[in-house]
Amino acid sequence: MKPALFEVMRMSRICRMALVTCLGSFILVIFYFQSMLHPVMRRNPFGMDICCRKGSRSPLQELYNPTQLELSNTAILHQMRRDQVTDTCRANSVTSRKRRVLTPNDLKHLVVDEDHELIYCYVPKVACTNWKRVMMVLTGRGKYSDPMEIPANEAHVSANLKTLNQYSIPEINHRLKNYMKFLFVREPFERLVSAYRNKFTQKYNTSFHKRYGTKIVKRQRKNATQEALRKGDDVKFEEFVAYLIDPLTQREEPFNEHWQTVYSLCHPCHIHYDLIGKYETLEDDSNYVLQLAGVGSYLKFPTYAKSTKTTDEMTTEFFQNISMEHQTQLYDVYKLDFLMFNYSVPSYLKLE
Repeated sequence: MKPALFEVMRMSRICRMALVTCLGSFILVIFYFQSMLHPVMRRNPFGMDICCRKGSRSPLQELYNPTQLELSNTAILHQMRRDQVTDTCRANSVTSRKRRVLTPNDLKHLVVDEDHELIYCYVPKVACTNWKRVMMVLTGRGKYSDPMEIPANEAHVSANLKTLNQYSIPEINHRLKNYMKFLFVREPFERLVSAYRNKFTQKYNTSFHKRYGTKIVKRQRKNATQEALRKGDDVKFEEFVAYLIDPLTQREEPFNEHWQTVYSLCHPCHIHYDLIGKYETLEDDSNYVLQLAGVGSYLKFPTYAKSTKTTDEMTTEFFQNISMEHQTQLYDVYKLDFLMFNYSVPSYLKLE
């Protein structure tokens, strides 16, 4: 009797173990299929739930093989802009490819966003402060939510953004190949006037007055006063232009980034940019980038009316007192930027 009772108890334990095992397997199967139907969600930097990047389409894939019709139409425009750069580089290969190899120092303007696989080459005086703010939101992993809450001076602290020159050569090549690279450009002379107005007509920019203003006054102004030579805070636009076209200026050091050419800052004849935005269509182009990056539904490029913005009419006025000879020489300095980015010769120019 006892052996039989023992056997019954043993069979009962086996059945219970089998039941638990089957139930556990069943729960595991349910969890597996739920995870397949509802991918694991992670908290995004802006406080919204988005699906993990892994397995989703990259900005490059969405740009070159768009899934949405409205993106497809915009992609055609940007293909035309890319073609314009390629054709200009090919037609001006002697000038545009003086240097065959780029050094890490040439990549210090290329800001990297690892999370969204983006590389942005910033060009001063082309909304770069706001774009740096946006990049800080994208790379901040929750530290920032609203770009306009970031002070302008904070956006220009180099430690707040990682640039491509901080990577090893293999890492640089990987990112150049797999990340979406973009930049924003502006009509070259309008950008130049904007730089002059900001750096030489604002009293608070004493560092530029001392660094460049004193040098410009010394070289370009006859009978300059001792005060002007010491302060450098009253540089005329004609003097600034004369400084830029002076062969001595171009021999002694590279241009400051605020008036350096775009092709020298971002090297579009050596680096294939996937998207070229324009200051004239800033809002649309910027939000297109954010849409491609998969964040367009909750992050918009900041826009606000700036009453001091340099306009075409303002630029025309500044060039009225520039001689034909100096206009021609200055155009030659910025000629590749005009051609690459499809800006026509301004009607106010009197070229020789």
